[in-house]
Amino acid sequence: MEYLHTMVRVSDLEKSLDFYCNKLGLVETRRHEVEEGRFTLVFLAAPGDGDRARAEHRPEIELTYNWDPEPPYGEARNFGHIAYRVDNIYDICQRLMDAGVTINRPPRCGRMAFVRSPDNISIELLQRGEPLPPAEPWQSMPNTGHW
Repeated sequence: MEYLHTMVRVSDLEKSLDFYCNKLGLVETRRHEVEEGRFTLVFLAAPGDGDRARAEHRPEIELTYNWDPEPPYGEARNFGHIAYRVDNIYDICQRLMDAGVTINRPPRCGRMAFVRSPDNISIELLQRGEPLPPAEPWQSMPNTGHW
């Protein structure tokens, strides 16, 4: 058995791609438009998760966009979260904040932070290796909302 992907439903594909690709830094690996089922599947991977030659072994997120309007997905907490290891938690949190993303749980300890996608999917960011030394503004930044 091997891990393939995590699927999340999205209500606005362009807004979600902006978040996951332009702000979080994932790359689109493939896309399937399924006209008879009236949905689009977009697969995303982190740049550090391998090249396309080994795509069958790369962990991915599958964004599922249903073309017909549906009721809002809400904020069900039973999904949990998606986690990524990052090279510098402070740098990515600053980049996300500069792009207008709310840092729900700041990296006060230099090790862990949480943000949310446009569809309220919790994204955990974990510092690669040892935690970075505590630093401002993160150390004194309060939580915002929930994750």
